[in-house]
Parts: sequence; structure tokens; C-alpha cells
Amino acid sequence: MRIIGVVPARMASSRFPGKPLHPICGRPMVEHVFCRSALFPGWDGLYLATCDREIAALGEARRWPVIMTFDRHTRALDRVAEAAAKCGLALNGDDVVVNVQGDEPMLHPDMISASIQSLRADPEALCSLLAMEIVDEEQYRNPDILKVIHDVKGNVLYTSRAPVPYCKTFSPAVGARRIYGIFAFRWHFLQTFTGMPESPLELAEACDSNRILDNGLRQRAVPYPYRPSFSVDSPVDTALVEAHMLKDPLWGKY
Repeated sequence: MRIIGVVPARMASSRFPGKPLHPICGRPMVEHVFCRSALFPGWDGLYLATCDREIAALGEARRWPVIMTFDRHTRALDRVAEAAAKCGLALNGDDVVVNVQGDEPMLHPDMISASIQSLRADPEALCSLLAMEIVDEEQYRNPDILKVIHDVKGNVLYTSRAPVPYCKTFSPAVGARRIYGIFAFRWHFLQTFTGMPESPLELAEACDSNRILDNGLRQRAVPYPYRPSFSVDSPVDTALVEAHMLKDPLWGKY
């Protein structure tokens, strides 16, 4: 089973134009993402996928493998699927393609390991997402943060911007989890997924994981304990990331 990673990045973010090149602790955000991803030792290939020459120029200057993609993609997984098809490796159906979102500058390589392990452990599993524990109410109530609930076997039941599972008074004991931007797909299913039309619940929640559920299929949630690791959805998030980045154990290792 081959494992390839793709970091998709584009300048035209609706909420934060130019986000991939925004500096965090003096380095472009996508550089943190790519370099931290590269610390995972199991890749057969790791690629930067973009439609923008500015981002490609950064990758080329750093000697990263860069794949240019169409500029019409609005979903990261569409860009990832195109890049995987162009990566130069003859992928088999059960090879794994990992989408590492370009706005996760504090990711750790063990998150990638965990996402892949769920597919190694179950040959029938089609895809997985990392589900990080929520420990504070602000994240739980924040509609910018996608929440995920799953059954006792780890199958995703629903993803939502609403605070789910419901609790009147928040407590970590409720078991709320958020979607972290690492998604592992078997290659054959990634191609199937990107060929499906957008679905009603996907559009309602602005979350493409719901496309899988709307079509009666299963995605595995990979439970992951809380770690100070913050996504960047808007410019104000960068200050939070910088406040924690310098204390992070990986800082200085790339």
C-alpha cells in the first residue's frame, strides 16, 4: 500500500485571501504545514498542489514537489484528486492519498500516522478524518469549527457547524470533537467521491464529508486527544497560532 500526501493551497480564500503565504512566526503558513507533514516518515511522496504561481514559486524555491492544478476547484479534495492523478506514481485502488489542509500550521506527524492506521486496520474502510477532542466551550459554539459525531464503531454519523452533540451546559465529558484538517482516502474511493455531485447536507453545512453520508457510505472518525493545535480560518487566528507556535515541541525542528 503506497501512501502519498497532498497539501492543497490557493490564494483565493473567501474569508482570508492570500492565506497560504501569510507569515506565521516569520514563515509562510503553508511552509509550516508542508515541513511538519514532511516529518512523517511513511510517505511514498508528498506534494504541494496549487493553481497559483506565487505559491508554486515558494515550493520550487524550497525544492518541494509542486503540482499545478486547475484554477476552478473550490473544494480541496478535488484539487487533491487531480494532483494525485498527476503525481507520476502508478497508484493502485487501495493506495492511500492523504489530504493535509494548508491551514493547519500546528499539525504533528503522529496525526497523519493515526489517520492512516485506521485504513490499515480495516481493509473495508474507505476514508478517515481526524477528530480532535474539544475541551473549551468557545470552540464548541464556534460555527467556523466543524464538529463531528460518530457511532461506537467510529463511523461518522454527521458533521455540523452547530454545537453537537447537544449539551445545555458545556463539559468536555459530552465528548464533542472537531474535524481536524487531515483526511485519508483510498485512491479508488477518492476518485468515486470527487465524481459525486454535491449533496444537500454537504451544501447545508458547507462540509464535504456530508456528501459521503448523504450517499449512504461510511467515513471513519479517528479520535485524537486535545492538543494546542489551531487552524487558521481568518486573520485573527494567526495571533493565537503564533502565541502557541514558539512553545510547540516541533518548533525549531524544520
